[in-house]
Amino acid sequence: MPTATRKILVTNALPYANGPIHIGHMLGYIQADIWVRFQKFRGHECHYVCADDAHGTPIMLKAQQLGIEPEQLIAEVKQAHQADFADFHIEFDNYHSTHSDENRELSELIYGRLREQGYIHTKTIEQLYDPQKQMFLPDRFVKGDCPKCGATEQYGDNCDVCGATYSPTELLNPKSAVSGATPELRQSEHYFFDLPAFESMLKEWTRSGSLQEEMANKLNEWFESGLQMWDISRDAPYFGFEIPDAPGKYFYVWLDAPIGYMSSFKHYCDTTQKANFDQYWQLDSDAELYHFIGKDIIYFHSLFWPAMLKGANFRQPTNVWAHGFITVNGTKMSKSKGTFIMARTYLDHLDPDYLRYYFAAKLTSRIDDLDLNLTDFAQRVNADLVGKVVNIASRCASFISKKFDGKLAAEIHDHSLLNEFQAAAEPIADAFEKREFAKAMREVMALADKANFYIAEKEPWQLIKDPARAAEVHEICSIGINLFRLLMIYLTPVVPTLAQRVQEFLNEEFQWESHQSILTNHTVRPFNALLQRIDMEKVNAMIEDSKQQNEAPVSTGNGELERDPISPEIQFDDFAKVDLRVALIANAEHVEGADKLLKLTLDLGGETRTVFAGIKSAYSPEKLIGQHTVMVANLAPRKMRFGLSEGMVLAAGPGGEELYILNPHEGAQPGMRIK
Repeated sequence: MPTATRKILVTNALPYANGPIHIGHMLGYIQADIWVRFQKFRGHECHYVCADDAHGTPIMLKAQQLGIEPEQLIAEVKQAHQADFADFHIEFDNYHSTHSDENRELSELIYGRLREQGYIHTKTIEQLYDPQKQMFLPDRFVKGDCPKCGATEQYGDNCDVCGATYSPTELLNPKSAVSGATPELRQSEHYFFDLPAFESMLKEWTRSGSLQEEMANKLNEWFESGLQMWDISRDAPYFGFEIPDAPGKYFYVWLDAPIGYMSSFKHYCDTTQKANFDQYWQLDSDAELYHFIGKDIIYFHSLFWPAMLKGANFRQPTNVWAHGFITVNGTKMSKSKGTFIMARTYLDHLDPDYLRYYFAAKLTSRIDDLDLNLTDFAQRVNADLVGKVVNIASRCASFISKKFDGKLAAEIHDHSLLNEFQAAAEPIADAFEKREFAKAMREVMALADKANFYIAEKEPWQLIKDPARAAEVHEICSIGINLFRLLMIYLTPVVPTLAQRVQEFLNEEFQWESHQSILTNHTVRPFNALLQRIDMEKVNAMIEDSKQQNEAPVSTGNGELERDPISPEIQFDDFAKVDLRVALIANAEHVEGADKLLKLTLDLGGETRTVFAGIKSAYSPEKLIGQHTVMVANLAPRKMRFGLSEGMVLAAGPGGEELYILNPHEGAQPGMRIK
């Protein structure tokens, strides 16, 4: 038992309320839930809250598309989200919505304090406006040709092909992604938060240990380029909270979204009386506050959020912990491959404890991406949970039940292995505390190997043949059950439903300090199968269901051509200017600081080229090395922020995870011209 009870508040990134939860989302929630369960298991006062992020243009437009009000959409999505989380055993103490009275009140309070302190300014800016929908267009709702490389169908903030960032007003041939209309440039007065005023504080805070080192290094890029005033307003029509004293102006979703952490906790405090809101959020708070987020929202949580809190006279988070993304079978989740798996689709086929354990076995405190290799997933769960841990109980329980009336030995003489298992509690707890779940799982499985070796070496199935050695068998099997019990105590935060079945079998309720005791002269219940092995047929069925769910409706027209029409006609001489060559991908690597680029070293058969390709969303570097592809060999080199790009590889698909590099037929050699 810890010497002092800590007061802890934990939050997860708020899922957006316009679609279902998928297994990529589940990584962060499972990580946080394991950590919270561990803290509660140790006896600390730990509160765990979340909410749906329920504002913004995408929700407004989706509701219009469905012919319903935004309030109905977010209510239905919230219900589905809560069901998915509950069935994955994510045990929030409170799950709320940013479209709530508490969030409106706190958003207005924080905005009012920032304005009173002089941190809110107004400025007239130019934006693209959709004349058909009569609305200003967010960056991601404008598409056009990249002003840097000319790639078509690029969003208004960055290019998926060359990685360039730009303003939507710089796009060539811009179109509204909402109506298809050509947008107009119009002026509007906007409200800005003075983020640069907090630069000194933020530099100190980001290097104070509140962030992972990788995150702090990433944020340093923003300091080097200079912090900018942050636009916190949007024009009507917009689904969100109207800014006080500013008719027709609304808080940008990213202003009130993180305030959702506070409002969900306030709702929890007000309705349950289990905690005091001020004790956790006021400047003099001695409570611990932790945010678990994905690495893609570092900027908002580690610059805007702490600056807003500081300016509004609230405390800053103790830590903001980011995690990476997941890939499936080495590549980004793919709808066409069936690896873009919804949480509910997974639950329709497989036990959630399987995924919880697999993620835990790979999670560290770093911001590494995690690959869900489905074959490895099945093999590891079967080998570790079933073949090692549960196997200990199944080898011993039948003897206890049939030969000793379901009662463990009254006395155990050999404590050597039991002492070793008990001593492992602190290093395992230390790994849990530091979010080094993979290390904790390695420790547990190493102990499981020792327990299985002990039982195999003692061979109770042989000893029981001699009635004179019954007491010896009783002690061996009682030790085995106790070893199994200790392992399951350590695994309880990770696999809660398996742990519950084990507690029912052992006729005991676990606490963390339970590891300090050994069960003797204790009656256990009849043993039943605690966990089934993963059947790959169920995994394959899940993939097939995902494919069917993600299939586009059958088109009566030209399929892809309806979505992406053929470009205007060119002459043969125009095409002949493009020199296409077969290239061997000799090396591929991540580009530090680039979210979408991979650095490729291409062998043209005697000459190598470096190409920066915007294919990171679909490929991991190690999967590309050794493949042949097609490149534009005579494209003028382009100086990019990350280096000189000496060509372009060819790929098909709309982008994101639906991107496929071209592979020539077997036999084509590096340097061959494409004719």
